[in-house]
Amino acid sequence: MKNMRTLQKRIAYQLQQGSLDAEVTGITCDSRKVQPQNVFVCIRGNRMDGHVYAEEAVERGAAVLVAERELEGIPEKVTVLVVKDSREALAQLSCAWEDDPAQHLVTIGVTGTKGKTTTAYMIYEILRKAGIRAGLIGTIETRIGEKSIPSENTTPEPVVLQKLFSEMMREGCTHVVMEVSSQAEKQHRCDGITFDYGVFTNIGNDHIGEHASFAEYLSCKKKLLRTCRTGIVNRDDKRFPEIIRQSTCRLVTFGCREKADFMAADAALDQAPGVLGVSYRVQGAADFPVRVDLPGLFSVSNSLAAIAVCAQMGIPEKAMQEALSAVRVRGRCEAVPVYPEMTLLIDYAHNAMSLESLLKTLRKYHPKRLICLFGCGGNRARDRRFQMGEVSGRLADLTVITSDNPRDEEPQAILDDIRTGIGKTEGAFVEIADRKEAIRYVIENRQPGDLVVLAGKGHETYQIRKGKRYEMDERALIREILEESKGNV
Repeated sequence: MKNMRTLQKRIAYQLQQGSLDAEVTGITCDSRKVQPQNVFVCIRGNRMDGHVYAEEAVERGAAVLVAERELEGIPEKVTVLVVKDSREALAQLSCAWEDDPAQHLVTIGVTGTKGKTTTAYMIYEILRKAGIRAGLIGTIETRIGEKSIPSENTTPEPVVLQKLFSEMMREGCTHVVMEVSSQAEKQHRCDGITFDYGVFTNIGNDHIGEHASFAEYLSCKKKLLRTCRTGIVNRDDKRFPEIIRQSTCRLVTFGCREKADFMAADAALDQAPGVLGVSYRVQGAADFPVRVDLPGLFSVSNSLAAIAVCAQMGIPEKAMQEALSAVRVRGRCEAVPVYPEMTLLIDYAHNAMSLESLLKTLRKYHPKRLICLFGCGGNRARDRRFQMGEVSGRLADLTVITSDNPRDEEPQAILDDIRTGIGKTEGAFVEIADRKEAIRYVIENRQPGDLVVLAGKGHETYQIRKGKRYEMDERALIREILEESKGNV
């Protein structure tokens, strides 16, 4: 339990009623989770307004309400603070509640349109290889020691985020690597944190749907370079001058084309049985060879960003080389061993832009056949189905249309839409609604030199049908198929 006076020091407010001497037991912005003597912060969301639930929060025992306007009908015993922005207040109160755990950790934030997840994993694995106990927070999972917690958001809400920092400290972590999404910056989830290092991978148009404009999207991304001590920025990005404008940190650059502090020379695509990768030589502020068993020249950029930030921390070159040669990211061009004559990858590409980028990258490895297996989620924009079908029909030698998360829609209706998109091309395709049977088809009908990508699910381990969630991990499906096929193929 803490006194409200110790929590409110970093927020500007007007005291509508009550006393700052209120003793509180925790903070939440979810009225359903209010416990006796909690602080309830009223958040305005896109669909829900927390101010509507203020009375419900009081009925559940809230001792303090934080709101953006004066509240009516609240018992006099309840303290009410009126603030300009409830989200900013929630972040600062959450930091204060946990006694600012981020100040006691070396914090590395990673933002950008593409490559956040992979870059964060690379940094995390380098730190571990160097003997540093580190935590990881990102799109796929949160890692604390040997514990893995599946993620709900790329960047958690402030109350959860600060609790994770505290848990990492208790578990002996000294560093934390975390993905910082534009949505998180827009919603002030990271307010109160000064990152030791901020990595900016790139900027593009892929994920601006949650923002009013590209300008707002870029502005949210750039916020990291005003809230970190050292910024690690992609010098190759065509918007580099815009990205670093208004930054307040020390800048370190990386790049493959433009002159930067850390540069990649002699970049080449590498291939081994079942594995696609890249190799290059770091030049500039460091000089050593690197191999990464993840495909595409964007793997050069991501790994170079990881090297640039880890070099600032004095991590030995050997640790970087060994970690990068072994790094694997679940659901991001993840190689799954099947048979020597074919290469099979699992990737999260689930829209036309990401699928096109993926297939163009894989084409550069000159497979005998490039096979793309994918479906589309239900209850989502129909245009995505037509677009992905057209992309795969144009770039893959064979498309296998199958089911993804149909949700409340009929799976066949989704497959019909994808087929319409493929029909705009001359691409060959087969249609197998059951995802396991679709995967079985590409494995049992393999040809030497095949490169198969299972797109759309990535790290996900479930399928949603008619409101119910069913376990479905593509890795498990592959194992089952191989076991069932013994002696038959």
